Amino acid sequence: MKLYVVGIGCGSRNGLTLEAEQAILNSSIIVGYTVYIEQIKQFYPEKNCLSTGMRQEKDRVELALEKASNGEIVSLVCSGDSQLYGMAGLAIELSENYPDVEVEVVAGVTAALSGGAVLGSPMTHDLAIISLSDLLTPMEKIIKRLRCAAEGDFVMAIYNPSSKKRADYLRNACDIVLEYRPLDTVCGYVRNIGRDGQESRVLTLGELRDTQVDMFTTVFIGNSETKVIGGKMVTPRGYRNV
Repeated sequence: MKLYVVGIGCGSRNGLTLEAEQAILNSSIIVGYTVYIEQIKQFYPEKNCLSTGMRQEKDRVELALEKASNGEIVSLVCSGDSQLYGMAGLAIELSENYPDVEVEVVAGVTAALSGGAVLGSPMTHDLAIISLSDLLTPMEKIIKRLRCAAEGDFVMAIYNPSSKKRADYLRNACDIVLEYRPLDTVCGYVRNIGRDGQESRVLTLGELRDTQVDMFTTVFIGNSETKVIGGKMVTPRGYRNV
Protein backbone atom coordinates (compact mmCIF):
# COMPACT_ATOMS: atom_id res chain seq x y z
CA MET A 1 0.00 0.00 0.00
CA LYS A 2 2.11 2.83 -1.33
CA LEU A 3 1.56 6.44 -2.37
CA TYR A 4 4.29 8.31 -4.17
CA VAL A 5 3.88 12.10 -4.26
CA VAL A 6 5.87 12.92 -7.37
CA GLY A 7 7.22 16.20 -8.69
CA ILE A 8 7.17 15.92 -12.50
CA GLY A 9 9.09 19.10 -13.27
CA CYS A 10 7.87 21.16 -16.20
CA GLY A 11 5.74 18.31 -17.54
CA SER A 12 7.88 17.29 -20.51
CA ARG A 13 9.58 13.91 -20.58
CA ASN A 14 12.94 15.64 -20.30
CA GLY A 15 11.80 17.42 -17.16
CA LEU A 16 11.30 14.19 -15.20
CA THR A 17 14.04 13.00 -12.87
CA LEU A 18 14.99 9.33 -13.03
CA GLU A 19 13.54 8.87 -9.53
CA ALA A 20 10.23 10.45 -10.57
CA GLU A 21 9.95 8.26 -13.64
CA GLN A 22 10.74 5.13 -11.64
CA ALA A 23 8.01 5.96 -9.11
CA ILE A 24 5.49 6.39 -11.92
CA LEU A 25 6.59 3.16 -13.59
CA ASN A 26 6.17 1.35 -10.27
CA SER A 27 2.59 2.62 -9.96
CA SER A 28 -0.60 1.17 -11.40
CA ILE A 29 -2.53 4.46 -11.01
CA ILE A 30 -1.55 8.08 -11.64
CA VAL A 31 -3.62 10.79 -9.96
CA GLY A 32 -3.27 14.53 -10.59
CA TYR A 33 -4.69 17.87 -11.60
CA THR A 34 -6.30 17.63 -15.04
CA VAL A 35 -3.68 19.80 -16.78
CA TYR A 36 -0.78 17.77 -15.38
CA ILE A 37 -2.40 14.45 -16.26
CA GLU A 38 -2.92 15.67 -19.83
CA GLN A 39 0.78 16.56 -20.00
CA ILE A 40 2.16 13.18 -18.96
CA LYS A 41 -0.40 10.48 -19.76
CA GLN A 42 0.92 10.23 -23.32
CA PHE A 43 4.16 8.88 -21.88
CA TYR A 44 2.39 6.16 -19.88
CA PRO A 45 -0.56 4.93 -21.96
CA GLU A 46 -0.72 1.69 -19.98
CA LYS A 47 -1.43 3.48 -16.70
CA ASN A 48 -4.85 4.22 -15.23
CA CYS A 49 -4.91 8.04 -15.04
CA LEU A 50 -7.38 9.83 -12.77
CA SER A 51 -7.75 13.59 -12.47
CA THR A 52 -9.59 16.34 -10.63
CA GLY A 53 -9.98 20.01 -11.52
CA MET A 54 -8.74 23.29 -10.11
CA ARG A 55 -9.25 23.87 -6.37
CA GLN A 56 -10.04 20.20 -5.73
CA GLU A 57 -6.73 19.46 -4.04
CA LYS A 58 -8.19 17.75 -0.99
CA ASP A 59 -10.44 15.54 -3.14
CA ARG A 60 -7.45 14.65 -5.32
CA VAL A 61 -5.29 13.60 -2.38
CA GLU A 62 -8.14 11.67 -0.76
CA LEU A 63 -8.67 9.81 -4.05
CA ALA A 64 -5.01 8.88 -4.23
CA LEU A 65 -4.92 7.73 -0.61
CA GLU A 66 -8.11 5.69 -1.02
CA LYS A 67 -6.71 3.90 -4.06
CA ALA A 68 -3.48 3.19 -2.20
CA SER A 69 -5.34 1.89 0.86
CA ASN A 70 -7.14 -0.55 -1.46
CA GLY A 71 -3.83 -2.15 -2.34
CA GLU A 72 -2.78 -0.10 -5.38
CA ILE A 73 0.58 1.57 -5.87
CA VAL A 74 -0.29 5.17 -6.71
CA SER A 75 1.61 8.20 -8.00
CA LEU A 76 0.09 11.55 -7.09
CA VAL A 77 1.78 13.90 -9.55
CA CYS A 78 2.52 17.59 -9.00
CA SER A 79 3.94 20.18 -11.37
CA GLY A 80 7.53 21.14 -10.58
CA ASP A 81 8.40 19.90 -7.10
CA SER A 82 6.05 17.85 -4.95
CA GLN A 83 6.64 20.01 -1.88
CA LEU A 84 6.79 23.55 -3.25
CA TYR A 85 3.14 24.55 -3.77
CA GLY A 86 2.58 20.81 -4.28
CA MET A 87 0.56 18.06 -2.62
CA ALA A 88 3.23 16.44 -0.44
CA GLY A 89 2.31 18.30 2.74
CA LEU A 90 -1.41 17.70 2.32
CA ALA A 91 -0.84 14.03 1.52
CA ILE A 92 1.14 13.56 4.73
CA GLU A 93 -1.50 15.45 6.72
CA LEU A 94 -4.39 13.37 5.36
CA SER A 95 -2.46 10.11 5.56
CA GLU A 96 -3.16 10.10 9.30
CA ASN A 97 -6.56 8.71 8.30
CA TYR A 98 -4.89 5.98 6.23
CA PRO A 99 -2.33 4.44 8.62
CA ASP A 100 -1.78 1.48 6.30
CA VAL A 101 -0.54 3.68 3.43
CA GLU A 102 3.15 4.47 3.14
CA VAL A 103 3.71 7.95 1.69
CA GLU A 104 6.98 8.63 -0.12
CA VAL A 105 7.78 12.14 -1.36
CA VAL A 106 9.69 12.31 -4.66
CA ALA A 107 11.28 15.67 -5.42
CA GLY A 108 11.07 17.38 -8.81
CA VAL A 109 12.67 20.36 -10.52
CA THR A 110 10.69 23.46 -9.65
CA ALA A 111 10.11 26.30 -12.14
CA ALA A 112 12.45 28.64 -10.26
CA LEU A 113 15.31 26.34 -11.24
CA SER A 114 14.24 25.08 -14.67
CA GLY A 115 13.11 28.56 -15.70
CA GLY A 116 16.21 30.12 -14.25
CA ALA A 117 18.34 27.83 -16.38
CA VAL A 118 16.52 29.06 -19.50
CA LEU A 119 17.39 32.66 -18.60
CA GLY A 120 20.97 31.90 -17.57
CA SER A 121 21.75 31.76 -13.86
CA PRO A 122 19.67 34.24 -11.88
CA MET A 123 19.37 31.98 -8.82
CA THR A 124 23.08 31.71 -7.93
CA HIS A 125 22.65 33.56 -4.62
CA ASP A 126 20.10 33.76 -1.81
CA LEU A 127 16.57 33.79 -3.14
CA ALA A 128 12.91 34.05 -2.25
CA ILE A 129 10.09 32.18 -4.00
CA ILE A 130 6.75 33.93 -3.70
CA SER A 131 3.36 33.07 -5.20
CA LEU A 132 1.03 35.96 -6.01
CA SER A 133 -2.02 33.71 -5.80
CA ASP A 134 -4.24 34.84 -2.93
CA LEU A 135 -6.61 31.88 -3.10
CA LEU A 136 -5.02 30.33 0.01
CA THR A 137 -2.77 33.12 1.28
CA PRO A 138 -4.09 36.55 2.34
CA MET A 139 -2.89 39.37 0.10
CA GLU A 140 -1.66 41.27 3.15
CA LYS A 141 0.79 38.46 3.86
CA ILE A 142 1.91 38.30 0.21
CA ILE A 143 2.59 42.04 0.21
CA LYS A 144 4.61 41.76 3.43
CA ARG A 145 6.69 38.95 1.95
CA LEU A 146 7.36 40.95 -1.21
CA ARG A 147 8.47 43.95 0.86
CA CYS A 148 10.74 41.86 3.07
CA ALA A 149 12.32 40.09 0.08
CA ALA A 150 12.86 43.38 -1.73
CA GLU A 151 14.31 45.08 1.34
CA GLY A 152 16.56 42.07 1.98
CA ASP A 153 17.91 42.24 -1.60
CA PHE A 154 16.83 38.70 -2.40
CA VAL A 155 16.53 37.47 -5.96
CA MET A 156 12.86 36.62 -6.37
CA ALA A 157 11.08 33.96 -8.36
CA ILE A 158 7.41 34.87 -8.71
CA TYR A 159 4.89 32.08 -9.23
CA ASN A 160 1.27 32.58 -10.35
CA PRO A 161 2.04 36.17 -11.41
CA SER A 162 -1.25 36.89 -13.17
CA SER A 163 -4.57 35.50 -14.36
CA LYS A 164 -7.76 36.80 -15.91
CA LYS A 165 -9.09 37.67 -12.46
CA ARG A 166 -5.72 38.97 -11.24
CA ALA A 167 -4.51 40.92 -14.26
CA ASP A 168 -2.86 43.67 -12.22
CA TYR A 169 -1.13 41.54 -9.57
CA LEU A 170 2.30 41.51 -11.21
CA ARG A 171 2.16 45.26 -11.83
CA ASN A 172 1.29 45.80 -8.16
CA ALA A 173 4.13 43.50 -7.08
CA CYS A 174 6.58 45.42 -9.25
CA ASP A 175 5.42 48.69 -7.70
CA ILE A 176 6.24 47.29 -4.26
CA VAL A 177 9.69 46.14 -5.37
CA LEU A 178 10.32 49.52 -7.03
CA GLU A 179 10.17 51.12 -3.59
CA TYR A 180 13.48 49.36 -2.89
CA ARG A 181 15.08 48.79 -6.31
CA PRO A 182 15.70 50.95 -9.39
CA LEU A 183 13.80 50.74 -12.67
CA ASP A 184 16.80 49.18 -14.44
CA THR A 185 16.95 46.16 -12.11
CA VAL A 186 17.52 43.08 -14.29
CA CYS A 187 14.48 40.80 -14.52
CA GLY A 188 13.25 37.99 -16.73
CA TYR A 189 10.38 35.67 -17.39
CA VAL A 190 9.83 32.25 -18.95
CA ARG A 191 6.51 30.97 -20.23
CA ASN A 192 5.68 27.28 -20.86
CA ILE A 193 8.98 26.10 -19.41
CA GLY A 194 10.22 22.99 -21.21
CA ARG A 195 7.07 22.66 -23.31
CA ASP A 196 5.91 23.59 -26.79
CA GLY A 197 5.72 27.33 -27.18
CA GLN A 198 8.38 28.11 -24.59
CA GLU A 199 9.30 31.77 -24.65
CA SER A 200 11.56 33.88 -22.49
CA ARG A 201 12.81 37.42 -22.16
CA VAL A 202 15.35 39.36 -20.12
CA LEU A 203 14.11 42.87 -19.34
CA THR A 204 14.22 45.61 -16.73
CA LEU A 205 11.97 45.94 -13.72
CA GLY A 206 10.40 49.00 -15.31
CA GLU A 207 9.59 47.02 -18.45
CA LEU A 208 8.36 44.04 -16.44
CA ARG A 209 5.85 46.26 -14.65
CA ASP A 210 4.05 46.88 -17.94
CA THR A 211 4.33 43.33 -19.30
CA GLN A 212 1.33 41.00 -19.57
CA VAL A 213 1.97 37.45 -18.38
CA ASP A 214 -0.20 34.46 -17.48
CA MET A 215 -0.36 31.57 -15.02
CA PHE A 216 2.05 29.51 -17.13
CA THR A 217 4.77 32.15 -16.68
CA THR A 218 7.45 32.29 -13.99
CA VAL A 219 8.90 35.74 -13.31
CA PHE A 220 12.39 36.48 -12.02
CA ILE A 221 13.39 39.74 -10.31
CA GLY A 222 17.11 40.21 -9.82
CA ASN A 223 18.89 41.68 -6.82
CA SER A 224 21.25 44.65 -6.74
CA GLU A 225 24.07 42.58 -8.26
CA THR A 226 22.15 40.78 -11.01
CA LYS A 227 23.43 41.65 -14.47
CA VAL A 228 23.10 40.74 -18.14
CA ILE A 229 26.06 38.85 -19.60
CA GLY A 230 25.84 37.79 -23.24
CA GLY A 231 22.09 38.16 -23.15
CA LYS A 232 21.81 35.94 -20.06
CA MET A 233 20.45 36.93 -16.66
CA VAL A 234 23.17 36.25 -14.08
CA THR A 235 23.40 36.84 -10.33
CA PRO A 236 27.08 36.47 -9.33
CA ARG A 237 27.88 34.96 -5.95
CA GLY A 238 31.39 36.31 -5.89
CA TYR A 239 33.43 33.26 -6.86
CA ARG A 240 35.52 35.33 -9.30
CA ASN A 241 36.70 37.51 -6.43
CA VAL A 242 38.01 34.68 -4.24
